[in-house]
Amino acid sequence: MDAERTEIGTLGEFGLIAELTKGLEKKQDSTQLGVGDDAAVLSPAAGHRTLVSTDLLCEDIHFDLTYAPLKHLGYKAVVVNLSDICAMNGTPRQIVVGLGLSNRFSVEAVKELYDGMRLACTRYGVDLVGGDTTSSRSGLTLAVTAIGDAPEDRIVLRGGAQDGHLLVVSGELGSAYMGLQILEREKLVFKEAPGAQPDLTGHEELLERQLKPEARKDVVDELAKLEIVPSAMIDISDGLASEALHIAAQSGCGVKIYEDKIPMSEKMYETAREFNLDPTLCALSGGEDYELLFTVPQDRFEDIRNHPMFSIIGHMTADAAERTLVTRNGMEAELKAQGWDGLQSDA
Repeated sequence: MDAERTEIGTLGEFGLIAELTKGLEKKQDSTQLGVGDDAAVLSPAAGHRTLVSTDLLCEDIHFDLTYAPLKHLGYKAVVVNLSDICAMNGTPRQIVVGLGLSNRFSVEAVKELYDGMRLACTRYGVDLVGGDTTSSRSGLTLAVTAIGDAPEDRIVLRGGAQDGHLLVVSGELGSAYMGLQILEREKLVFKEAPGAQPDLTGHEELLERQLKPEARKDVVDELAKLEIVPSAMIDISDGLASEALHIAAQSGCGVKIYEDKIPMSEKMYETAREFNLDPTLCALSGGEDYELLFTVPQDRFEDIRNHPMFSIIGHMTADAAERTLVTRNGMEAELKAQGWDGLQSDA
């Protein structure tokens, strides 16, 4: 028997919004007024500056509902925006959500999507303070705006790196990309044999990195404990190489990365080999890791080098034209940005 299905049209726009947002509890002192009026009212702490970031996620461009559960998608849609606030060394406080929905989505399906968003808000102590819904003729579109803040003297931009500054990354890279490869493989199997069950056993670590990533707010908190304000920082959404080159370009520096210093999990490395892929290329260009990439002066080397959260993977150089990858055998190759671009014609 099919699960209960309530057509969105039976509630209407305002009825749907009321259904999705009922029971929201305020978590942030800076939220003066949330859902229910024409606009939210926010009040950042004295001496702080407001940070705002927006991501637009479109079905069949940024996500595939063949294998992305709606609850996971809702969670991820929030987290990828919170990650941008963290990349500015800030604290996320609120989100605003816009939805474009085709008539194939029921009220129950949209509530599942919102369950994931609520879970992310609870996990990160963030308030959902507003949004909008509309009908769509092309599937599902999600627009999430994240609002955060940071003390004015601790905001970190992409353009503050200098010659000799160390290039540091949190966590491990490439796992989200390999999770995507597994999902795409199983999708092809299903297309050829619709009755086949997906073989996902043993890949949970990689699948979670793709379907349910986390924003590294813990890194921001740890940097504060260490009394470190990075000279530049960015989150890794489009691949390590692409983000490193963004920092270099914005800072007017060159960059040199050492292949043997790039952190990769054993599972990611082994799975890449099974797919006949170069693990280093997956780490450099895969994207969607949402780790933080940042630079610090060399006098902070001792604070960083043995820290379990961080890996020093290279340094900035004075030559703005330099973009070098030093391979495991000591050869130098050009560091190329091959990460995903949402506006490419073949995207």
